[in-house]
Amino acid sequence: MAETPIYARPVEILQRLIQFNTTNPPGNEAACIAYARGLLTDAGIESLIVEKVQNRPNLIARIEGSGKAPPLLLYGHVDVVTTDKQKWDQPPFEGKLLDGYVWGRGALDMKGGVAMMLSAFLRAKAEGLQPPGDILLAIVSDEEAGGDVGAKFLVEEHPDLFKDVRYALGEFGGFTLHLGGKRLYPIMIAEKQICWIKATFRGQGGHGSMPVRGGAMARLGRALRQLDENGLPIHVTPPARMMIEAMSSALGGFTGAIIGQLANPALANSILKLLGERGKIFGPLLRNTVSPTMLTASEKVNVIPSEVSVEMDGRLLPGYKPEDMLTELRAILDPGVDLEMARHDPGPAEPNMGLFDTLSGILREADPQGIPIPLILSGVTDARFFSRLGIQTYGFLPMTLPEDFNFTSIIHSANERVPAAAIEFGAQAMYEALKRFS
Repeated sequence: MAETPIYARPVEILQRLIQFNTTNPPGNEAACIAYARGLLTDAGIESLIVEKVQNRPNLIARIEGSGKAPPLLLYGHVDVVTTDKQKWDQPPFEGKLLDGYVWGRGALDMKGGVAMMLSAFLRAKAEGLQPPGDILLAIVSDEEAGGDVGAKFLVEEHPDLFKDVRYALGEFGGFTLHLGGKRLYPIMIAEKQICWIKATFRGQGGHGSMPVRGGAMARLGRALRQLDENGLPIHVTPPARMMIEAMSSALGGFTGAIIGQLANPALANSILKLLGERGKIFGPLLRNTVSPTMLTASEKVNVIPSEVSVEMDGRLLPGYKPEDMLTELRAILDPGVDLEMARHDPGPAEPNMGLFDTLSGILREADPQGIPIPLILSGVTDARFFSRLGIQTYGFLPMTLPEDFNFTSIIHSANERVPAAAIEFGAQAMYEALKRFS
């Protein structure tokens, strides 16, 4: 009996990908990407390796189309976040299949997605698919640490590799969201922007044995309290409005009506409070945010610092600029705080929805009871880099998830795992996307 082709075994591909420890830093993605390249080579698909730093490669492969449409890009990263100081029930780098779940770091973010893409890409080659445009596959390094040697490097130094691409499939969306008795399938169409801010406070320093009142540390403490007690203003961006209106329509009734009021800036704060824990999901999609994460003060315990700083993970809504963030922060903080932008990764203001109906149709056929909706992410992906080339990314890694499976709580956490059936579902949906794009 002939062996089942590897493209029909996406779960096995995922297990093997997990077994490469690509914790970033340092990444060390080379062996993992070499495995993927080996699968492509065995299938008769040529690939290109491009790297900025040794042992941090990026792979590009292509299936030629008929030239009647622009290319379609599939891309995903194989680096993962740390497992340090986490208590796992199963080893994080063995890719064990237990009780229908594949366990391991990256099962969800995002080696599972890469396994889907490889499966669909290999299947397209094996079945002689002749798409209207080329299909590009990019497997990249370094997404979890900023993409400087991954997608950012490719976009800035090798943009020719993505000539004429207008649409891409990447992370993160297409998963089952159970809400109000309905099965929703959010497809990511937009994401927030990185806007890291450094705030510096100054005051009288001195010897630790001689306490100082109202110094730099006290000013820092007051600022942290001000940020904790005051949210930045509500803004309903076009992507957020599309998401809210689609959810409201899908849910219907009283719940749908309540969700729909999130699109009203005058009522949004009250609705967020009414939603309780659910409101914590929607809140960041309706305002610019900052999260204080890193403090710098004295280097000695007996020295009162005359200058302290806090670095904040700021996230801008689509269409907003760093100066908007600074203006909103100054309205909350006391005068005299020195604010500076540490990093800004811009993204597009409004999404290109040209492929959304095609992707929605695939999910409706796969699950007739499912309802696809647009999704805006509070985080960022490599989509922000590809957008600089005019490429619209859809977060489309379809997964059917059990109602009691809260995957958002285990991404980047201990016991990351994914239902094997979800990976098989996603590989099939991804292949349908390759067949249908035009």
